[in-house]
Amino acid sequence: MLALRLTPDLEKRLDTLARKTGRTKSFYARQAISEHLDDLEDIYLAERRFAKNNSRIALEDVESEFPQSAQS
Repeated sequence: MLALRLTPDLEKRLDTLARKTGRTKSFYARQAISEHLDDLEDIYLAERRFAKNNSRIALEDVESEFPQSAQS
């Protein structure tokens, strides 16, 4: 279980969203935390991999490997 305090503005926005959609505030809190955790885990994984393998690739090499498609 988790308890947290929200600012009055955030609490009001969450309450309004829940009422308009028929979902619970807990549903949206779980969804937001889950999505944010996914992003944070990706960031930390990338940082660890970069620190472990501190090699760099020149932008020109990336661009030559993945040329942009023709634009209309």
